[in-house]
Amino acid sequence: MIIRQQLHEDSSHFNIELTSTQADQFERYFEELQTWNQKFNLTRIIEPSEVISKHFLDSLTLYPMLTKLPTSASLIDVGSGPGFPGIPLKIVMPDLRVTLLESTGKKCRFLDHVIETLNLEQIEVVKGRAEDAGQHTEYRQRYHVATARAVARLSTLAEYLLPFVKVGGSMLALKGQDPTPELNEARRAIGILGGKSPHIEQVTIPGLSAPRHVVRIIKRKQTPKRYPRRSGTPKKEPL
Repeated sequence: MIIRQQLHEDSSHFNIELTSTQADQFERYFEELQTWNQKFNLTRIIEPSEVISKHFLDSLTLYPMLTKLPTSASLIDVGSGPGFPGIPLKIVMPDLRVTLLESTGKKCRFLDHVIETLNLEQIEVVKGRAEDAGQHTEYRQRYHVATARAVARLSTLAEYLLPFVKVGGSMLALKGQDPTPELNEARRAIGILGGKSPHIEQVTIPGLSAPRHVVRIIKRKQTPKRYPRRSGTPKKEPL
């Protein structure tokens, strides 16, 4: 019950009015996360108040940035882990078409289970690495938005995300502390990969004292075919 009550109150911070069905879905999501975490160690954050603030609400910081997307817009969540930010966004935006890209099998099984348990539609789980999927015609430059949370520094993350984004779409990277130094070192990579107009937006989350940040980068032109490079290279040798 604490999940329902707290989320009803705190989600209004992002101009979200949860329906009863959505509140039920978040509550069930929390329960499944707790149950599976006992066996598979999906996340270190397990206390209800922390799950709400550091997982659910942190994911929903993207909601105000997605509301102007066209109906049935598409989003890919790269390195989704146990589903953040993709599943919370799908719950509050039922028409959003979501792909959860995750390389770890046990997390993919959990994601498939949650999707079935919550009766979510137009959402799929893809097992694989960003470097491989980003070269696949089924996923390359197909999405309005590509996002990731706590995956890599921006110089590497741009190579993971921008190949998935349509020209005119954007990548949204969720960051904790001020990512200005990261962004400055990533500007060359962003330009090479087809991005422009990087912007940092500071966001606040109920229950957390320190602000969080979202880095938005617009896709201005197609990503050169050679990117992303083979698995492991973007992290070892950032552009």
